[in-house]
Amino acid sequence: MTTLPLALLTLAIWFTLVLARGNFWQARETDEQLPRYERAGRPQRLRVTAIVPARNEADVIARSVKSLLAQDCDCDFDVIVVDDQSGDGTGGIALQAGGAVDGSDRLTVLRGEAPPPGWTGKLNAMRRGLAHVEDRAQAVHAPSGAPAFSSPDYLFFTDADIEHEPDVLSRLLGGAVAERRVLVSLMAQLGCDSRAERWLVPAFVYFFDMLYPFAWVNDPRRATAAAAGGCMLVERAALERVGGLESIRSALIDDCALGAALKKTGPIFLGLTHRVKSLRAYSRLADIRRMVVRSAYTELRHSPLRLAGAVLGMAATFLAPPLLAGSADAATGLVALAAFALMVLSYRPMLRRYRLSAWRGLFLPVVAALYVAFTIESAFAHWRGKGGAWKGRYQAADGGAS
Repeated sequence: MTTLPLALLTLAIWFTLVLARGNFWQARETDEQLPRYERAGRPQRLRVTAIVPARNEADVIARSVKSLLAQDCDCDFDVIVVDDQSGDGTGGIALQAGGAVDGSDRLTVLRGEAPPPGWTGKLNAMRRGLAHVEDRAQAVHAPSGAPAFSSPDYLFFTDADIEHEPDVLSRLLGGAVAERRVLVSLMAQLGCDSRAERWLVPAFVYFFDMLYPFAWVNDPRRATAAAAGGCMLVERAALERVGGLESIRSALIDDCALGAALKKTGPIFLGLTHRVKSLRAYSRLADIRRMVVRSAYTELRHSPLRLAGAVLGMAATFLAPPLLAGSADAATGLVALAAFALMVLSYRPMLRRYRLSAWRGLFLPVVAALYVAFTIESAFAHWRGKGGAWKGRYQAADGGAS
């Protein structure tokens, strides 16, 4: 039986991806498209409050807090860290970091509580911070001893393992105000220092951009929606319109769920950046494996049929071209080789973004096979009731934390 039809299918897949998938592979949707915020001519001084859920982040929280308090933006800005039942002194270290940069007056550290049924741990911590914001806004009208903080116009949700350059908030706010976007999100630059990171991290971003083409996310006419949880500026009024965090309380992939909810109320933006950096090191293959296993099957909506489709799709897209390129049938080999060439060339912009050599694209099928294996393992973890494992919690077993 000839394998030419399969080779033609793989070539058709790659022509479709390269020409009709929002140019995802070019990695052009970046924070360079966002203007810096300019208050000139605006009578109202905007207020932004950052909410940082933090669980056992003693090794990175200081750098994260300092980078937030160093933001250079013409607005009123403060930071709330929610210490989500940490056992390593995260809250105290955050307070010390605030004092070290004379930012104690703009920093609040709250103690989190165990998530109630139906809530994931991170979203529950974010809810704790948001509740404090709302309580504080109500208290501002008290006759005496009123706090200095009014209700924020925007909420800046970020993670405790993220470091921001000083102009990040200005660009987020500029992008939100200039184009009236209800959500502006940047995908943090992941570390690419270890051997495992150099091989797997660029592919992770590449696959994410393939799944949610950023150009489609940023197009108000398209339904595609996503966000990156490490850096999200949200219009508070829009969040209220979609029912607040309660509307996504059980979502393990909370950032994309929030992006989908908010896009129904207005335009959103998602872009790549070098200005927002992840402080989380993935030194070993096992570290990246755990990250993917945690949520991959959730992305497939816990559906065995979707899992089978994803595995077959990845095999036809990434594994078939190099395997068929060595076929004894000349026509099959040439067609498969063309598909393989498109694959390698499409990966080059992402490798360049991470300052890696283009030859690594030749091994993208091997990397894709690893991600397929991680996805299958994610399904088995869910079936064993161990889905969504993160820092001692299993958050995908029943839709919430356990």
